[in-house]
Amino acid sequence: MVTTVVFDLDDTLYDELDYCRSGFKAVSEFLAGRIASLPAGRIYDRLWAEFSAGNHEATFNAALDALGQSYDDQLISRLVTIYRTHKPEITLPPDSLNVLDLLSTRYTLALLTDGYMPAQQLKVQALGIAKYFKCVIYTELLGRHCWKPSSAGFEEIIRRLNTRPRDMAYVADNPIKDFIAPNALGILTIQVLRPGRLHKQTAPDPVAQPRLAIQKISDLPDLLQKLSDHRPV
Repeated sequence: MVTTVVFDLDDTLYDELDYCRSGFKAVSEFLAGRIASLPAGRIYDRLWAEFSAGNHEATFNAALDALGQSYDDQLISRLVTIYRTHKPEITLPPDSLNVLDLLSTRYTLALLTDGYMPAQQLKVQALGIAKYFKCVIYTELLGRHCWKPSSAGFEEIIRRLNTRPRDMAYVADNPIKDFIAPNALGILTIQVLRPGRLHKQTAPDPVAQPRLAIQKISDLPDLLQKLSDHRPV
């Protein structure tokens, strides 16, 4: 019987694209202050065009190239820092808010998220969700080798909450890395298929596949209740 529900953050509780837009806005405003001939809106449009085209690794370099601007590694590093440390303009969607309000009265909730610090902490602060969780694990604080698909974050939650894998459910989005460790530990895995999610790949291997999937996070309370009642899902 599930007593503990662990949530992923990005593209599970909110659309990560909203964070990307917020970060590119912060970078655009910084660059516009350095390049008098380029307004922030034009810089943002170029950044977003590169990112939307699938360039997620060298977005800043490609955008500056397209805008005809010179740069060096120091500037790119500065832009990355601005992106990761900006105060994000993101909000918790109403459906996620309703789910957290409801489930926090029925289950012990935890949050497990990968990503660079302090970006992940700033996201949690902006969304105002820390109050819902008995345990928040930023795997970056455990060491980058503890990012998923490592099991370290899940094991830390088990230790802190004194719970058992068979009593846990993990709700996440990315089939490439999210479900491998909890599947191996015996945790129930549930994928949220948000329409705007960044990672739309299928699981590369059966061990990476979620056990269950839902189309929207608002389906989660009913799914958990069916499992508790031993009804078909």
